[in-house]
Order: sequence, then C-alpha cells, then structure tokens
Amino acid sequence: MKATAPQRIVCLAAEAADWLWRIGAWDQVVGITAFFTPPAEAAAKPKVGGFSSVRFEEIAGLRPDLVVAFSDVQADPLAELMRRGLAVLGTNQRTLAETEATLRVLGRLVGHEAEAETQLTQFRERLAPVAAEAPRPRVYFEEWNEPLISGIGWVGELIERAGGEDIFAELRTNRAASERVVSPEEVCRRDPQIILACWCGRPFNAEQIRARRGWTQISAVRGGGIFEIPAENVLQPGFRLVYGYEQMKALFARASTLTKNEPAI
Repeated sequence: MKATAPQRIVCLAAEAADWLWRIGAWDQVVGITAFFTPPAEAAAKPKVGGFSSVRFEEIAGLRPDLVVAFSDVQADPLAELMRRGLAVLGTNQRTLAETEATLRVLGRLVGHEAEAETQLTQFRERLAPVAAEAPRPRVYFEEWNEPLISGIGWVGELIERAGGEDIFAELRTNRAASERVVSPEEVCRRDPQIILACWCGRPFNAEQIRARRGWTQISAVRGGGIFEIPAENVLQPGFRLVYGYEQMKALFARASTLTKNEPAI
C-alpha cells in the first residue's frame, strides 16, 4: 500500500465498499453506507447514511481523508461534503466498461493496484458472453415500478451477454432514469418471455406485476417467467454484477429450451 493512499475512507456507495474489501483495503475504511452488508469475516464499520440520505455530522466526526459516492443521486450530498472541506470522489458509471474503469481507479487510489487487477481479471472472465443460439428469449428488466423504468446501461449489456434480448435496448444508453420510462402498453406489445425486476430498494411484488391491466397476455406472465434479482447483484455497478449475471445465465438457458420456437408478437 502506498504511504500517500487515503487511510480513512467513508464509502457512501455499496459497490465501492464491497470492492475495497475484496482488494484488501478494508482496514482503510472507517464508515459505510447502510446498503452494504460486510462479509461475516470483515470488521464492522459505522453506517453513516443510506443512498440519498447522508448523516453529515457523523461523517465529519470520522475525520475521513476521502469520501466515495456513486451517481447523480448523490451529487447534492457530495457538494455539501465538499463545502465542509472534505475530499470526495463521485463516480457515475453506466456501462460495464465504465464500471471496470472505476474499479481500476479505486484500486490505484487506495494503493492496492495489483490486487485490483487480479480481481478485474476475474471480473472480465466471469462476465464472458455466452454462445447463445437464436432466437434469444425476450427480456424486460424493470428497475422501478411507478412509473415503469427499464434497465440501465450495464443491465442491458448483462442481459445480452447472458443470452437474452433486451426488449428496450434502444433506451439503455440514456443515463438518466427519467429517460428510460416505458408504458405498460409498450411492454405488452413487445411481449417479454422473461421479466426481471429489482425496484431500487423497494420490496418486490410479483403479484403486482401479474395484476397489471392487460399483462395476463404477456408470455412471461402466462409462463411463470417473472423473477427478482437482488439489488446488490444488479443495481450496484461493481464486482457483484458477476452474481447477477450468473443468475441471468441460468434463467435464460432454462427459458431458451422452453421458448425456442415461440413466435414473437
């Protein structure tokens, strides 16, 4: 570890906390977000806020030499921390390539570059695309339910790498959630064979999806193809995306054998 590396880091981003643990920098972390649950073998750290909620006085009391956050949602808290004189790093990755670059930067910043490269090699290998046969199952990923928001960039990439067809692929390059709003009618028209959902911290309710007007005709609803993927495995753009990807691969492989000859509507 470099002597100049930060020694008192607060992670307001769960994927950053997870990454620092994986690359051996956990002893440099002094505070974390409530959205990260450390592994059993990791020392406990104070929780100093959620995602959009930040306890500024508690963070200041930890005397951090770096605060790490993620996404435009945390822009205002980061600005306030800067006004209080703290050093901050805000990342806003939206693709798998940006995620890998962010993890590399974090490894270099905390003085664990070699360990980060070892983990990144595993990250790339485990995210290798499958050799899927056509036709691929049509997949709708729901990031939020009021209004309906389709998957962010890296989610669409994972779907396609895992052997599925992202039915809203044209929207995934839109970086803001407000630019990925879709109508229930359009979801019906595109007729997904698999629905994956993760509602950004809100409890998932498959029955609510099944009860939507007109959705009983959707292939995924008729065929029992509605699945939840844990938020930490799909909506936190860090190493744990490999776990969400592995779940997708298993689901799509099973679905492709059942829907291979089903025509699209």
